[in-house]
Amino acid sequence: MADPWLTIIGLTEDGHIALPPASRDALARAECVFGGPRHLALAGVQGEAWPVPFDIAPVLACRGRPTVVLASGDPFWCGAGGSITPHLAPGEWISHPAPSTFSLAANALGWRLEETHCLGLHAAPLSRLKPILGRGTRAICLVRDASAVTELATWLVGQGHGASDMTVMECLGGPRARLRHTRADAMTLTDIAAPVAVAITASGPGIPRASGLPDDLFAHDGQITKRPIRALTLSALAPHAGEVLWDIGAGSGSIGIEWLLAGGGHVHAVESDATRAARARTNAESFGLIHRYTLHHHRAPDGLDALPAPDAVFIGGGASDALLTRLWEVLPPGTRVVANAVTLETEGLLAHWSANHGGTLLRIDVAESTPIGPKRGWRAALPIVQWSVTR
Repeated sequence: MADPWLTIIGLTEDGHIALPPASRDALARAECVFGGPRHLALAGVQGEAWPVPFDIAPVLACRGRPTVVLASGDPFWCGAGGSITPHLAPGEWISHPAPSTFSLAANALGWRLEETHCLGLHAAPLSRLKPILGRGTRAICLVRDASAVTELATWLVGQGHGASDMTVMECLGGPRARLRHTRADAMTLTDIAAPVAVAITASGPGIPRASGLPDDLFAHDGQITKRPIRALTLSALAPHAGEVLWDIGAGSGSIGIEWLLAGGGHVHAVESDATRAARARTNAESFGLIHRYTLHHHRAPDGLDALPAPDAVFIGGGASDALLTRLWEVLPPGTRVVANAVTLETEGLLAHWSANHGGTLLRIDVAESTPIGPKRGWRAALPIVQWSVTR
């Protein structure tokens, strides 16, 4: 590595006495030092505390001068390192990590770290836990402070995980370290010192992992791709890890949300109705997926040119010849396209495009039993015609 101007140093609660020689040398040479007030105190140095809200601009303004950034544990695991280095060229920086809070917690608990979910909830909503929690699931969560521990316990109770075991871990890696155990629904601890992490062993069943979640898990106005149709649609869309979906006519957002739960990377949802767009965003937030869900409030095909190229496209509403024509102009070859039709007009449109561009047409008829007086009978839903094709 060339002569880097920036050194990123990880600290434990043991402070400066635990720093290796390379970190001590970088601090001794530094003209600029940045960190949280706790980091500066642990390192025993004068420096500039991070601005609130967090901003790396002051660090970048020191480019070319010997500079140190102080962080907790491993700077690249829920730390400042990952925020800074995308703005730097190779050779501008070097990092000296310390054991992360996750490592310290796993060692204190005797947990296999590779089998444990690790989340930085100090800078993310608690709902990030929702997709991963299930009976016996283990998670280590960094949280902001004592009040955040109480908020986490309350959230777990509200999600049906009140019987979950919680281990509140304070000041790990130093002389003030303390571990205390409680249940989420019996959480009464208040004298909690930062930095704090919480280990959770979940109690409830969590979200089913198969496609086709119950409709009542989503807020909707009745305009939702119903559970059995959604399962078949997800099967046709075939999400792969890291892939991008365009969800056109998103409605409640159920297709995009299940795409993400199945391992898809990101969703760009297009919805022209303002009320439904807001509802889709709320659903994505409630599932802890809003950081991977981007909603665009306009009517397709308007705005499609500005979206990143997709791996798959779902048309759940608003299918038209103009929309399909525009898609065929902008989509890269190999893009999977799935469209559902409920009206005769849209069914005819998909039949025409299938004749010209190939793919598979599937007619889906679903009926559910409903009461007829003291007995029961079948009530058929409107049939769905689904067109699946690769561009």
